[in-house]
Amino acid sequence: MQTYPLYLNGQFVPSEPAWNVTNPADGEVFARISTVNRARVAQAIADAHAAFAGWRQLTAKARGEFLRRIASELENRREEVARLISRENGKPLAQSLAEVAISVDHLTWFAEEGRRAYGRIIPPQAEGKRNLVLKTPIGVVGAISPWNFPLMLSVRKVAPALAAGCPVVLKPARQAPLSCIAFAECAHAAGLPKGVLQVVCGPSGEIGEEFLGNPLCRKVTFTGSTEVGRILIRQAADTIKPLSLELGGNAPLLVFDDADLDLAVEGAMLAKMRNTGQSCIAANRLFVHRPVYDRFLAAFVARVKALKVGEYSEPGVEIGPLIDRAALDHALALAQDAVQRGARLLCGGHRVERKGFFFEPTVLADVPADALCRRGEIFAPMAPVVTFDTEAEAVQMANDTVHGLSAYAFTRDIGRMFRLGENLEAGMIGLNDGLPTTSNAPFGGVKQSGWGRELASEGLDAFLETKHLSVRC
Repeated sequence: MQTYPLYLNGQFVPSEPAWNVTNPADGEVFARISTVNRARVAQAIADAHAAFAGWRQLTAKARGEFLRRIASELENRREEVARLISRENGKPLAQSLAEVAISVDHLTWFAEEGRRAYGRIIPPQAEGKRNLVLKTPIGVVGAISPWNFPLMLSVRKVAPALAAGCPVVLKPARQAPLSCIAFAECAHAAGLPKGVLQVVCGPSGEIGEEFLGNPLCRKVTFTGSTEVGRILIRQAADTIKPLSLELGGNAPLLVFDDADLDLAVEGAMLAKMRNTGQSCIAANRLFVHRPVYDRFLAAFVARVKALKVGEYSEPGVEIGPLIDRAALDHALALAQDAVQRGARLLCGGHRVERKGFFFEPTVLADVPADALCRRGEIFAPMAPVVTFDTEAEAVQMANDTVHGLSAYAFTRDIGRMFRLGENLEAGMIGLNDGLPTTSNAPFGGVKQSGWGRELASEGLDAFLETKHLSVRC
């Protein structure tokens, strides 16, 4: 069994204790990952700070060349890295290959966007003065990424930070750290200067506290639960540490009676079932206009029943296991709670009888508002479906959540599209689109779904300071 090293100041360093990494498809340990203590994380931050002076002095074009070389290395290893993602995360291989492809796209996009960290010259208001605005890198970044898209959501933080001129100390999730080590290998092979990217694993609390308390770490970026986000906000208060937070979601998906139902069903399948439902932008609550409710349900249930469940290596698999036993138990409890409160179970709702943490793709109809699966993130292939009568009612139910990461709506009415865009309380809205994510558009939420944006020009700006120069001349 291989024990993977960490990537520290330009070297791959094995260390103990090492933690087990489990394949959720069979519940078996297949690898181990080295860990470090808080003191070693502090050293990594110090090494990153030492690298900052040289990295920030490179031109944006030169930094972009490094990102392109990393992207090329990753592309050359796409099959290997995708299989590693599938083993540690459980997702079907086709989806892991797509994750590698999106990660490559993030890298190549920010390789160019780094050259557009524009300042500006402001027309003066006082005679004899000139006012300029500069954008400069914020400094060392502590990045904390989750397990559900272990490579892509790490690259989404690392690529813009490096493009902006900031070194990164990356902490991947305990459940799925290995693809981040493969990413570090790509960075190393690309000749990235030592200290510019480092990967640490260890106790989350200790590493988070070091990121937030260490004055050399100037920014923390985190993707994960709203609960952990609240903890980071409290800890950041002492040092006024800037945070980028991409937190939980409870996305509504609205289907109106004028929608293309075939498109709506396929969009709902993508928005709900991608990555086995383990996505922060997954459609969590499906609201369907009463005139098409039965037709939509029949078509949607037929598609869900046809999904093939299995291990990533099995041909044609569309649904993999949940990440661990706790996630499986949570999904089972949500299904049971909904049925007890009066929902109709149309398919699924049970554990798949095989090794690993497999849960049947599930559709629940007429789910009451107090059911737990309507109140918080599901993170499983489970779709609660509810009917509505008016657009206003649909919007009210959609917005009835503390979260506001993403939302989806299917309609042919262009006026309604604009009204929904204005009235739905979400940072990203897919209109007739079940996957509204792209490198060149901002990603992030409102309300308790986070602070700031990733991707696009906003994603680069998250790692830049804005400076005003007032020059008397």
